[in-house]
Amino acid sequence: MDRSKGLGRLASESLWDFLIIGGGATGLGAALDAASRGHRVVLIDSLDFASGTSSRSTKLVHGGVRYLKQGNLSLVRGALRERGLLLKNAPHLVKPLSFIIPSRHWPERTYFASGLKFYDWLAGGLGIHKTRSISQSEAIASIPCLKSEKLYGGF
Repeated sequence: MDRSKGLGRLASESLWDFLIIGGGATGLGAALDAASRGHRVVLIDSLDFASGTSSRSTKLVHGGVRYLKQGNLSLVRGALRERGLLLKNAPHLVKPLSFIIPSRHWPERTYFASGLKFYDWLAGGLGIHKTRSISQSEAIASIPCLKSEKLYGGF
């Protein structure tokens, strides 16, 4: 990509549908979505596009479940809303991805069950699927390399 050519094109054309500032994971995603819908998009970044984003971001649009333990409910609620709206408005860009949380003893199982039920409740109508409990055999069938010793199952 030639920066001077891009700046020249930006100066020569005056009509754009979107101006997106920041070429990180979110900015690139927004630009891709708008361009794929036929809009004329300008994406501006102070450095190279996606510079340094791999160490701070991924392509995952997550619901922030890891922040639930920290008690950061506003972040979790915002992440769930963003994820739900992306699934609803841009299904061509995102897809649900299942994961399994193994549990090795009953107190842990109760802890995960209550936390994930609360997480589902926070997602409201923008949730993907309700969390479900799985047996030891289902967990091992899904993840064959999972150690079965003291495994009660998972979620």
